[in-house]
Amino acid sequence: MEGFDLIIFDCDGVLVDSEIIAAEVESRLLTEAGYPISVEEMGERFAGMTWQNILLAIEREAAIPLSASLLDKSEKLLDARLASEVKVIDGVKQMLSRIRKPYCICSNSSSHRLDMMLTKVGLKPVFGPYIYSAKDLGPDRVKPKPDIFLHGAKQFGADPARTLVVEDSVHGISGARAAGMRVVGFTGASHTYPSHADRLTEAGAETVIARMTELPDVIAALAEWSEAI
Repeated sequence: MEGFDLIIFDCDGVLVDSEIIAAEVESRLLTEAGYPISVEEMGERFAGMTWQNILLAIEREAAIPLSASLLDKSEKLLDARLASEVKVIDGVKQMLSRIRKPYCICSNSSSHRLDMMLTKVGLKPVFGPYIYSAKDLGPDRVKPKPDIFLHGAKQFGADPARTLVVEDSVHGISGARAAGMRVVGFTGASHTYPSHADRLTEAGAETVIARMTELPDVIAALAEWSEAI
């Protein structure tokens, strides 16, 4: 793994299986507000986006005024469900035990939610203080902007070109690529859909995996490929 200075993980849909829960909550709220949308479509179209940006995108598309109260309502419902239901992605703990390079989390979720989810699934001590929320940088600096990835790399003095990101969403991959980083796509969470891998590849992922236990070998292979060219 000599080819990388740092490995950056997204959190939702990569380390914890939370995107499906978010899609269920948000699809119900949107349908009730007059914008019928399935759980599957929520995952396919909006995974990786903040709830605020989802609402703005739908308002632009459908010209439906969505109540500002949906913001708070979703946060409360989702926090309650995540606190009781969220689980770690299969193979994550085994995978992390095999990675010898520094790693961190760069997420669009709030620091509060990250702390709650990672504590519940037992990953908080593994990452320690190296858990970064794009929302802490500012509401206009979330993915697909590259800011949170560059922030994470800066904390380690890592060269973005020698940083590898693991992402499950098109929006996250777009942000990582804009930061000048390399990306592995992941499709092993419950919100995956038939064209998921293709869309991640089109967004800029060099390869896509469906099992987290594959990641250490993929990192080693990508590092070796980099040094050979």
